[in-house]
Amino acid sequence: MPKVSVIIPAYNAMNYLPKTLESVLKQTFDDFEVILVNDGSSDGIEDWTAQIIDRRVKLISQENKGLAVARNTGINHSQGDYLAFLDADDIWEPTKLEKQVICLAENSELGLVYTWTAWIDENDNFTGRILKSYAEGYIWQKLITYNVIGCGSVAMVRRSCFDTVGIFDSNLTYFNVNEDWDMWLRIADRYPFKVIKEPLVYYRQSSSSSSRNWHLMEQSFSIVIEKAFSSAPAELFYLKGQSYGSANLCLAWKALQSRDKDYKKAIYFRAAALAQYPWVCFSKEYLSLSLAIILMRWLGGDLYKKLLRIFYFLRRRLIPIGR
Repeated sequence: MPKVSVIIPAYNAMNYLPKTLESVLKQTFDDFEVILVNDGSSDGIEDWTAQIIDRRVKLISQENKGLAVARNTGINHSQGDYLAFLDADDIWEPTKLEKQVICLAENSELGLVYTWTAWIDENDNFTGRILKSYAEGYIWQKLITYNVIGCGSVAMVRRSCFDTVGIFDSNLTYFNVNEDWDMWLRIADRYPFKVIKEPLVYYRQSSSSSSRNWHLMEQSFSIVIEKAFSSAPAELFYLKGQSYGSANLCLAWKALQSRDKDYKKAIYFRAAALAQYPWVCFSKEYLSLSLAIILMRWLGGDLYKKLLRIFYFLRRRLIPIGR
């Protein structure tokens, strides 16, 4: 039996999937299986997979049922003691699995270990942004106010966690966003977490990403937050406003990043964040958002994008990272 099962859901992802899989097959830890879940793709994934000679790679095809169900299909067909999830357009550093396996093996009480995340664009260029978190132990209270895990490609989970908390919530399938946050919250309610303080995952930001669709994200945020607090003790209800405040800041950023660069909607979500959690106005995220809205209003969408490219260029020089 493999020690680790790597689960990669894929829906028309052939633009990036070969490079994603390559990053798995180059791992320094090699006792793993790869379960590719073809979620109703029409881009030739089956023909491509048939040419892969590595016997650790398995393809499971199903009708299109969404990300949550595809991950559950992978879980149901997996054999490893540890499960690692990877989105079909993200990339792993070669030592990711090795470091996470060591961490779980040395800390039998842990349910999940995650890593830092470096952001890349559609052309594999590092944007200069690294999502860092130092949250460890029983982090539910931290996690409910902000998804410190960051993306679905950083976590390695002990198999027994799914026996305790269940699999991904298929009710979130329609939205294709925040189903991972819901899962991490359920695991955090029962198990301690640990973080490897290195950017071992490259998270791709693309214009077609579902994470930029603020319409869907707005609904999924509400579902996940209400679900989490429905079973939380009353003494933690004070965190609900902060949770909605952070969610609305995230939605404001998504509105700015959308194709139509909707700064008016960003202003709306910023006001909603302030109403839910007034202290948010002192956060770095709120101040950065406010500056971005001002620049968008003054410069317009095209000039704002050019300014962002310059900013990313300078940030890359200050925070170099290589693959």
